[in-house]
Amino acid sequence: MVYRIYVEKKKELANEARGLLSDINSLLGIKSVSDLRVINRYDVEDIDKDLFESAVKNVFSEPQLDITSDTLSTDGAIVFAVEPLPGQYDQRADSAAQCIQIISQGERPTVKTAKVYALYGEVSEADLAEIKKYVINPVESREASLETVDTLKTKYDIPTEVETLDGFIDLDENGLADFVKKYALAMDNDDIAFCQEYFKKEGRNPTITEIRMIDTYWSDHCRHTTFLTTIDSVKFEDELLQRAYDDYIETRKELGRTKPICLMDIGTLAGKYLKSTGHLDKLDESEEINACTVKIEVEIDGKKEPWLLLFKNETHNHPTEIEPFGGAATCIGGAIRDPLSGRSYVYGAMRVTGASDPLKSVAETIPGKLPQRKIVQTAAAGYSSYGNQIGLATGIVDELYHDGYMAKRMEIGAVVAAAPAENVRRECPEDGDVVILLGGATGRDGCGGATGSSKSHTMESLETCGAEVQKGNAPEERKLQRLFRNGEACRMIKRCNDFGAGGVSVAIGELADGLEIDLNAVPKKYEGLDGTELAISESQERMAVVVEARMLTVSSHLQRKKTSTQLLLLRLRLKRDLQCSGTVRQSAISAVNSLTQTVLKNTSISKLLLLLVL
Repeated sequence: MVYRIYVEKKKELANEARGLLSDINSLLGIKSVSDLRVINRYDVEDIDKDLFESAVKNVFSEPQLDITSDTLSTDGAIVFAVEPLPGQYDQRADSAAQCIQIISQGERPTVKTAKVYALYGEVSEADLAEIKKYVINPVESREASLETVDTLKTKYDIPTEVETLDGFIDLDENGLADFVKKYALAMDNDDIAFCQEYFKKEGRNPTITEIRMIDTYWSDHCRHTTFLTTIDSVKFEDELLQRAYDDYIETRKELGRTKPICLMDIGTLAGKYLKSTGHLDKLDESEEINACTVKIEVEIDGKKEPWLLLFKNETHNHPTEIEPFGGAATCIGGAIRDPLSGRSYVYGAMRVTGASDPLKSVAETIPGKLPQRKIVQTAAAGYSSYGNQIGLATGIVDELYHDGYMAKRMEIGAVVAAAPAENVRRECPEDGDVVILLGGATGRDGCGGATGSSKSHTMESLETCGAEVQKGNAPEERKLQRLFRNGEACRMIKRCNDFGAGGVSVAIGELADGLEIDLNAVPKKYEGLDGTELAISESQERMAVVVEARMLTVSSHLQRKKTSTQLLLLRLRLKRDLQCSGTVRQSAISAVNSLTQTVLKNTSISKLLLLLVL
């Protein structure tokens, strides 16, 4: 049975409703709306009546602040509801389900949410359409039915095979161009033609997974094609810039560099020069590169200790442009993840943004874009939401307003972190080492995020890029933070990679030269994901770590220790030419058990995935 409850702030506390009413009256210029109510709707399944009634008072509402009702009373109002797109992470629903499980100490129920809007006044159909357009961002949400439902369960078609793109190697030039458009690839015509030549030599057509993975790796986000574009000639009107460029050319000659001139070379040459002259002796270098790391000394209780200081900045211009809340939230979340993967703790942050004038009317919005005020206000809410939930202080927030940001927003998050040097090992994985996936499960949200941020966008982008939007889950990343503050856990890790652009295919693929990844073993948010989605999903708050297989077995009392943590230990996959002895397999299992129990003692990481490095 599905139980439903409506929760609304008391009139004096209905700040969200008042803010939206103000936007409708002033920003949209619709004066006919005289009043507005915003009501949160919860549907719950797999729960008994007594537990549901308890959850109404203890989870879904605060009795001193909210009004609750099992029916919707909106006499004289125009009513519509909005819900997240299927596959998008809904933190409100997830948090409610977790809270109910804590109360019941039983199975986690299914919870779905929607937001109901009740408009009062003489509202025309045109005005209603304009209000819905302002409230509903098609990238992340859709209009929901007002009817009750019999079940919240979704029936998924379970994919059994990956599609082979028959006829790909026979496409002509126009056919390849249509192929790029059909699959919304970030590749250009030369890229796809190069791929076709490769598969012609292979004598076969590629699978969609292969094309998606190549598209991800070759995207501007991962491959930096814009920064690697050869600069044949350049002319400066500013004398200062000309002198700086001349200095760059002379430094290239001094270093004997013969590679083509490009923005990437211009941006990195100073570091190469300082290193060659011995001025970067404190730089911590290894094959594991996730955040800039500097060796420092820290005085603790009068004694100097070697520490590592880490820096990272993240730009999320594109995702914040099309889905401001999630884009800005995962901007700071992504910035945190890089130094976090360096086994450090993030202490402070900075936010710098660029937008056009948010006071301009909606009528001045570029067609196909969200209004500037909507982007600015919602992005600020998303960034602060993630930062507050994970407990990170942002010391500097600098909002820049200029018409140059009208077509494309700027969203930058930067963080500083540190860790005791003794807790950080950076070693090359070897045959028999174990790869463990920590953190959140994998979903359809974030599929194509890297390529999405690398494409040219049109008026249709808002309605076609929904899967590219990543959704943040700050409490899950907070659990990873707590785990990595434990020296015992950190010292087990030989190499670590956070899940950013490209998902499994990049994060795990970059850990070692040869891997066999069993995508069936990847923990999923829900069923119905195919191999391509599992391979490239950029679902947030995931970390891949490599540990040695030679670990101590856990003590019996730790094995018996009760915990609400959910653990998922999945199959081992070995290198095809590597004999798997019982000893090797048992030692690998022992390694995971050891790290698992360390997790249990320090955090409630929700998922563990075990694979084997080849």
